[in-house]
Amino acid sequence: MAKTKILFADDDPEIREVIRLLLASEGYEVVEAENGDEAVAKMDPSVDLIILDVMMPGRSGIAACAEIRKNSTAPILFLTAKSQDSDKAMGFSAGADDYLAKPFSYAELTARVKAILRRYQVYRGKGEAAQEAGAVALPGLSIRADRNEVRHNGEPVALTDLEYRILLLLAQNRRRTFSAQEIYERIWQEPYYYSANNTIMVHIRNLRKKLEDDSRNPRYIKNVWGKGYCIE
Repeated sequence: MAKTKILFADDDPEIREVIRLLLASEGYEVVEAENGDEAVAKMDPSVDLIILDVMMPGRSGIAACAEIRKNSTAPILFLTAKSQDSDKAMGFSAGADDYLAKPFSYAELTARVKAILRRYQVYRGKGEAAQEAGAVALPGLSIRADRNEVRHNGEPVALTDLEYRILLLLAQNRRRTFSAQEIYERIWQEPYYYSANNTIMVHIRNLRKKLEDDSRNPRYIKNVWGKGYCIE
């Protein structure tokens, strides 16, 4: 069986060396890149996870993420010294799946990597069967959970892992309102914290951009004032 492949980009060669050795000791194949441009150039369909430092000379991690997202839905983890909510929102808007602020322990990094890969493999069918089966049909929108496939007006829609899982949760529980806390704890499988509400908002906004004809007047994912989100 082929090893899980991780693409890691950081402009600091010492950090690249340490993290390469750490991830290799966990059994992962690691492809290194020293900046955002090289990360984009080395990205291919065999990569299972991308780890990007945000602040790199030339093309930043956020710009590299946005470029990679044009052709791939593989999960992307940001490593950054910035931890403000606005920086996280920018990263999630570019298509990131998770965010780890420096300084972090190596145990924290490996735990986060394993959690992201486990969720990705389950929900995208890479190594394990999808947990959900069957189809969900809405006017102009279809979700085949057994195939991890979403179509809008008959055309396939490329969603990130988190976007897909949020959509599936809402679609399989139509007319039920989920608070930001419920969505976060179900999808991220971590305890909720207050600023995670902004994270949910960004992912909902990204979903609407991809699924709605008019994202400002959503047809599918509705806001329930003061309570959360639902699909009617």
